[in-house]
Amino acid sequence: MGMVGKLRELYVQLGVQLSRFLEPLALLSLRFMVAKVFLDSGLSKWDGFLKFNVDKYDLFMYEFFCPDPVRPGALQLCNPETLEYVEGSFVVRMIELLAVFAGIAEVVLPILLIIGLFSRFAALGLIGMTMFIQLAVFPTWDHWINPASWWAISLLVIVARGPGILSIDRLLGLDAKPLVAK
Repeated sequence: MGMVGKLRELYVQLGVQLSRFLEPLALLSLRFMVAKVFLDSGLSKWDGFLKFNVDKYDLFMYEFFCPDPVRPGALQLCNPETLEYVEGSFVVRMIELLAVFAGIAEVVLPILLIIGLFSRFAALGLIGMTMFIQLAVFPTWDHWINPASWWAISLLVIVARGPGILSIDRLLGLDAKPLVAK
């Protein structure tokens, strides 16, 4: 083996050792980083244990689904001329249900990510929320570039690589060590 071959082998071995040490820390950091964003949002929707903050209904109804001014391309669920809803309508009940569901998902899924339990499922759920926010609520490139793309990419890494060795999934055998391409 020549000098170039030895340097190549040294470089490859260095990469293997760095990956062995850094990948678990990187995956743990990704899980915590993205979980914090959603958990902070989720906790703001609650006034206590199982006490939904009803003020958040207005956030969903008027900021997300009936903004003034109207966001082009956004899902608008109110009357476009009056920017009002029919009180007690199916749409209002669905928005209120969606608000509570989002509040639950934004707490449960990040907690699963933090502890590393059903991590891929949690990451997929948060990707779904990210895509809904991007496509229905804030359909602009500015929102996609920052912050939505960062959330989606971080979550995609967790789906692709798994939660890493520092997770309950690994302890329970729910996430085997990923295969490394040779």
